[in-house]
Amino acid sequence: MKIAAVESWVEAPLQRFVDEARARLALLLHPSGQVVAQAGFTRQVDVMTACALAAASHATASELGRAIDGQPFRVLHYAGPEKQLFLASVRTPRGVYICLTVFDDESSLGLVRMYFDDLARELAAVTPTMPVQHGAVLAVDFEADLNRNLAMLFGRGEEIIIRNA
Repeated sequence: MKIAAVESWVEAPLQRFVDEARARLALLLHPSGQVVAQAGFTRQVDVMTACALAAASHATASELGRAIDGQPFRVLHYAGPEKQLFLASVRTPRGVYICLTVFDDESSLGLVRMYFDDLARELAAVTPTMPVQHGAVLAVDFEADLNRNLAMLFGRGEEIIIRNA
């Protein structure tokens, strides 16, 4: 199964996980719902839908875990009649990612959990560090640039003036 990834450092670990765990579908995403890598999906709309649902399920489970046990639930598992779903978080130096895995009778929950642990360790090890930003967050002439861009966006010849209240 071919992996499509936004960032190349994710490809090899996810490929190994999918192959070894015998997963039918896999997604690695940011908790905001942005896809980082996917395997097994044939339509982009399915990837976007799965990301939105996985992010919502993860957020709900995290809050439910905090309310019940004082800490977020890290892993969710659902066993359907033909397919099973495994949703778990992965901690990396860049923060938390969510892994959604769908598998069938050719695999098992134990196999998926075992190889997921390997995936989590490998992702944590190969995650590149985030570049450190130095200097001002906003440019000195941010307000002038904003006014000029708003004027162009709304097709006005004059600038729109935005002032702090």
